[in-house]
Amino acid sequence: MAETSAPKKNVKFIITRQDAPDSKPYTEEFEIPYRPNMNVISSLMEIQRNPVTSEGKNIAPVCWDSNCLEEVCGACSMVINGKPRQACAALIENLEQPIRLQPMSTFPVVRDLVIDRTRMFKALKRVKAWIPIDGTYDLGPGPRMPEKKRQWAYELSKCMTCGVCLEACPNVNEKTDFIGPAAISQVRLFNAHPTGEMNADERLDALMEDGGIDGCGNSQNCVRSCPKGIPLTTSIAEMNKDTTKHMFKRWLGV
Repeated sequence: MAETSAPKKNVKFIITRQDAPDSKPYTEEFEIPYRPNMNVISSLMEIQRNPVTSEGKNIAPVCWDSNCLEEVCGACSMVINGKPRQACAALIENLEQPIRLQPMSTFPVVRDLVIDRTRMFKALKRVKAWIPIDGTYDLGPGPRMPEKKRQWAYELSKCMTCGVCLEACPNVNEKTDFIGPAAISQVRLFNAHPTGEMNADERLDALMEDGGIDGCGNSQNCVRSCPKGIPLTTSIAEMNKDTTKHMFKRWLGV
């Protein structure tokens, strides 16, 4: 009796593509063989090796961003089956087919799934999300952070500027200049640092400007979507308190 092999399993994709920043988006369908432990990135690599649609049409390879492949760099953020997330952490076996891949709509599209995160980086510059020290010579050991504060500050430091929280936030869009939850949380992080707190007032001033913390509508989508589980809404609440205190101090001239 002849042996019969099990039918091969395929994975179907519907990918939103865009040839240039000013061109119109369109979709293309792909079907590739399934392999155990595949994720979205390995699937895109397979499509890149053989850029042919389900209809057999030869096309230009799909473009996307990725780097670490360990959910650390944040580069591979995209909308997968309607949810913004990291493509490297999206296992094919856990996704409903056909798998729909789209670029995040909060940011301008460069090409296909590649987006321009300039808006996010400008927000971080605006709130001075860094520790301003002179690194041209040895400053010696810096001040120590109390362990209790270090524990929650470490959670905030996990931010990988992936942009998922901005994509999930309904208040971040082309009609607003809201800086978004990531920058607000970074203000809390750097204001908690023993050296960073020297510039705390500048960061709070930035949050009180147009497009600052007042732009938050408290939808709480950000904390639910953050791939690192960062307590973004807690940071927003704390910065609301700090900016209110800062405002009264300015009125009183303290």
